[in-house]
Amino acid sequence: MIRDLQEEILRLKKEKDVCILAHSYTAHEILEVADFSGDSYALSVHAKSAPQKTVLMVGVRFMAETVKILSPEKTVLLSHPDAGCPMAEQMDKAMIEAARAETPGCAVVAYINTTAALKTVCDVCVTSSSAVKIVKQMPQKDILFIPDCNLGSFVQAQVPEKNIRLLQGGCPIHTAVCEQEAIDAKKRYPNALLLVHPECKPEVVRHADYVGSTAGIMEYAKKSDSREFIIGTEMSIAEHLSYACSDKRFYPLSKKLICPDMKLSTLTDVYNAVAGNGGEEIVLDDETIRKARVCIDAMIALGG
Repeated sequence: MIRDLQEEILRLKKEKDVCILAHSYTAHEILEVADFSGDSYALSVHAKSAPQKTVLMVGVRFMAETVKILSPEKTVLLSHPDAGCPMAEQMDKAMIEAARAETPGCAVVAYINTTAALKTVCDVCVTSSSAVKIVKQMPQKDILFIPDCNLGSFVQAQVPEKNIRLLQGGCPIHTAVCEQEAIDAKKRYPNALLLVHPECKPEVVRHADYVGSTAGIMEYAKKSDSREFIIGTEMSIAEHLSYACSDKRFYPLSKKLICPDMKLSTLTDVYNAVAGNGGEEIVLDDETIRKARVCIDAMIALGG
């Protein structure tokens, strides 16, 4: 049944000129029909160069918005209308403008996990893999880093020469993991390396053998000579790695690491969207696209 549905999706996307982008946190059967899978920024960049006129984002809303910002001429669909991101939605423009006013001259650095509206009042965008590099290169000494204070703390530790102000925000899934879970996991699997996403709390990150983005964690595990790994990010990554590296063992750091928004999109949702009976078209006005594009272009210019 799954294979039949996959084959129909493959047929329809070719017939209707649709590019399917799937975030790494989505189900394996969805990744199998995607044209490209990866983290949020990699997906957006790929969408820009894809020849198809329609892009289906199987992920969450801010990712689809980023695709639309970079490819405004394309029709962009979100696979499930209710797939949002609590971190992206927890701050608004008024909050950031007020915070900026408290530190005149500071630069606002936005994690890519932010809404299109929030990006319009930010100076530069960053990913979890490029944040340290970009903040180091910025001419401003005073930085307001939003919305993830855990990723911000990680950057702060790597770039002590900058004055980085953090607001209380972040990913509720990664933040739910506590230090004791990291300690217990390393005791349970003494031969395993702990690979952790910087959205986790600093006290969890300090126990890691490697800290990096989703893509970075996957690449590290694939290339490493080690045979066992504890995966400190959304547990679907442990599943995907077990398919890619069947000779290695992967253990989720915590059973809390499940993103309900990422799990909303099913293979049937993908089918319905490609068939023209589901999904939601992302529509952004020209001013939002123009203003939000500024911080993304700045990220690209600084090597993001």
